[in-house]
Amino acid sequence: MGVSMKHLSLLILLLQNSTLVLMMRYSRVNVDPDQPMYLASTAVFFAELIKLLACVFVLAYKTKSIPRTLYILRKDIIDQPQEILKMLVPSGLYALQNNLLYVALSNLEAATFQVTYQMKILSTAVFSVMMLNRRLTRQKWFALCLLMVGVTLVQLQNVGSKASPVVVDSKEEEEFSSEGLEGGMGDELGDSGMGDIVDEESGPVQNPFIGLIAVLTSCVSSGFAGCYFEKILKGAEADMWVRNIQLGLSGALFSFFAMFYDRQRIFEGGIFQGYTAMTWIVVANQALGGLLVAIVVKYADNILKGFATSLSIIISGIISVYFFDFEPSLQFQLGTLVVICSTYLYGRPDSAVPGFIRPTKKRQSIPPPSKF
Repeated sequence: MGVSMKHLSLLILLLQNSTLVLMMRYSRVNVDPDQPMYLASTAVFFAELIKLLACVFVLAYKTKSIPRTLYILRKDIIDQPQEILKMLVPSGLYALQNNLLYVALSNLEAATFQVTYQMKILSTAVFSVMMLNRRLTRQKWFALCLLMVGVTLVQLQNVGSKASPVVVDSKEEEEFSSEGLEGGMGDELGDSGMGDIVDEESGPVQNPFIGLIAVLTSCVSSGFAGCYFEKILKGAEADMWVRNIQLGLSGALFSFFAMFYDRQRIFEGGIFQGYTAMTWIVVANQALGGLLVAIVVKYADNILKGFATSLSIIISGIISVYFFDFEPSLQFQLGTLVVICSTYLYGRPDSAVPGFIRPTKKRQSIPPPSKF
């Protein structure tokens, strides 16, 4: 269609970064009063299963032979359980991260989450220095300082805000509220101390502080898991899709154990309670989005990834204003601009030092050769 792979990668990264956050936020906020909220632990488990099946399918497509695929799975996975053991640490952290994303987006606006989640750049940089012995230039350290300043400004909008219910639009709720006002039920509920029940009925309660803790913990786990995964992959000869299958197996195991936290609700309402078409879209996006990004990153450089991240932050903010009644403050707008600038500055190549700044070395005179 006349579109280069580089620009196609930009479009895919932009759509994946924007749609996942917005749809996940929508699925956690817009809940039918007659339907329970779907469990985040089951959504993460099904996402791991879909990711695992997708990796097996791609491996079979590459080998173009079912017997060959089964041979690779037996040789690299069944006969080498120690390789799966290496994946326990990153897979466990990724499972924790995916569960925390649901907690964060249940308590933070999509735009606030999108900006704050860029702190994973800082955690990844710090762990890469500690674990991979990398050296960061002054430009990158300056970008990381800007990132912390920007995120701090964004979080000033949530300072002092308490847990508040998210209002969910529904016809039944409007009829109930109108009938209650006409019949004088508002005063009765206020006098009887049942206001908290009405808040819970009106929608899920969000707490910005819990959301902030969840997203910061997710950033730390993401940075450590990414650097750990890169370290164990150095010198490995296994195929990328085989590694993803190993990671998916251990990730599905951790996600299955995580469902024991919600076992009582699962026994009462079933594992698919609260699931809608939007829920399955979110699960599929979370499962396939990471694999899709891993493919397109081959064609996208750091500048392009930073550009896609910056655009996704802007898009998330605009959509949150129109669809989620989000009102960004002046501090939020300024902090978002600082984060976008720091993301771009961190991803761009290090600029050469101008000649008038570069220190000049004194020329040492070479002594004449000695005569024997």
